[in-house]
Amino acid sequence: MSIVNRRDFISRASAIGLAPLAESWWGGAQATGSAAGPSQARVFIDPAFRIARLDRNLFSSFIEHLGRAVYGGIYEPGSPLADSDGFRKDTLEVIREVGVPMIRYPGGNFVSGYDWLNGVGPKKDRPTLLDRAWDSIETNQFGTDEFMLWCKKAGTLPLMAVNLGSGNPMHASQLVEYCNLAKGTKYSDLRRQYGHEEPYNVKHWCLGNEMDGPWQIGHCTAPEYGLRAATTARMMRAISDDLFLVACGSSGPFMPTYLEWDQQTLEQCYDVVDAISLHRYYNNTTETGGDTRHYLALNLTMDRQIEEIQAVCDMVRGRVRSNKTLYLSFDEWNVWYRARNGDGHKQFAPHLTEEVYNLEDALLVGGLINSLLRHSDRVKVACLAQLVNALAALLTDGKMVLKQTIFYPYFWALQNCHGDTLNVAVESPTYEVKDLGQVPYLDAVATRDPEKGKVCVLVLNRDLENSREFEVNWRADAPTRVLTSQVITGPDLKAENTFDHPNKVVPAKQDPPKLNGARTTIEVPAKSYSLFVFQTH
Repeated sequence: MSIVNRRDFISRASAIGLAPLAESWWGGAQATGSAAGPSQARVFIDPAFRIARLDRNLFSSFIEHLGRAVYGGIYEPGSPLADSDGFRKDTLEVIREVGVPMIRYPGGNFVSGYDWLNGVGPKKDRPTLLDRAWDSIETNQFGTDEFMLWCKKAGTLPLMAVNLGSGNPMHASQLVEYCNLAKGTKYSDLRRQYGHEEPYNVKHWCLGNEMDGPWQIGHCTAPEYGLRAATTARMMRAISDDLFLVACGSSGPFMPTYLEWDQQTLEQCYDVVDAISLHRYYNNTTETGGDTRHYLALNLTMDRQIEEIQAVCDMVRGRVRSNKTLYLSFDEWNVWYRARNGDGHKQFAPHLTEEVYNLEDALLVGGLINSLLRHSDRVKVACLAQLVNALAALLTDGKMVLKQTIFYPYFWALQNCHGDTLNVAVESPTYEVKDLGQVPYLDAVATRDPEKGKVCVLVLNRDLENSREFEVNWRADAPTRVLTSQVITGPDLKAENTFDHPNKVVPAKQDPPKLNGARTTIEVPAKSYSLFVFQTH
């Protein structure tokens, strides 16, 4: 969670072996910064307080056969906006511009009833079926090969999910064979027969989806799933031994088996997987009663969820006597509470879960990005769910692609967060939130690119009425100039971007911070998310 006092700061520093330096630094900062009163705030940045080298896959996304995510979102043959392969050019252009590193596919709930063989081969021979996850018609005109080609055009990598619901370990291993072996076996030669001679070399795989959920096709108990995942992992690794495999964790903290599921699953498969998944969708009705002050603090519950699952991983590591550190894959996260209807009524590409986001949602998404960056030592994959149309950062119609409000904090992180994540200490005034206690008005994170001499600082101001001024104290590498100073804010928290008015909520320039040697003074507006990029050498 956000560090707002000496005890928390020293505790975090101890975890990375820098407790003596932290004691010295905090004491010196307190002595030299005594003029700061209780209504003021300070942020402490030191390149020595490094959390981890940032894995770019922390900013991945997700495409599921859900609603118009695939058909009409990224694939629309016959449209004047489509290229010769049927891919929407406008969507591709945005994704290339953003630089999304990896995209999870094909689900999601969809994968637990999906036979990948129905989505390969000549299109005229592919069956039209009922997808039971979303009660929608699936034509199978877009499948594994189309997704791989689309990824190549989009400049992104695949995170493939295998069916461990209605499927089994054999089906999963056959898909790995199809994707990763060059030739000489049944499924590698089948790929070549279908016109794709070179293997796809897919490295990242999810072993099913939300198998703890009774809504999931093939739902089972944790020990049953853990054994199934272990068998699948061993069969997949027999084909490609360099895979990164993600086991299904709890679908969220609301589950009655939360944490128990993760423990029992990992006790069966810890040594043959690399990560466990976390999912969470944030809600401004049932969770908060519509209270914006509470809503903008919900990213702290992401911090807590990460730390709880991490603790389970480390506990199981001890119980199974493993030397391996297990990583976390937060491969579904977003705001989702309005467009909850997932019944496609047996229609093809129906309008399902098309959440429309406002400024308030964009601010929380910024806070959630901060939480992921704070835990980048263990969270190595995270997927904003989803990318196009279905609870997504982008919406399409017959004429254009629309960037929703939540697109912009995501875009900022992709474009500006490079190098190392830093363990930032924040002193901030707080306010009281039910079930969360004292919440700091300011939530700040920083990354540092040592090669380019750049530091990126992202700041969420949860204060709805007042701008907040704070002082950045630089232990070393004080900035020499400000490269970027932007903000997402506005008078109306409910403002949305629409096809008729696509620029209601977009980043704007703000006054650059005042540089003064090792101290930088920054002021951020009320209810805002801000980006600052500094040149340090």
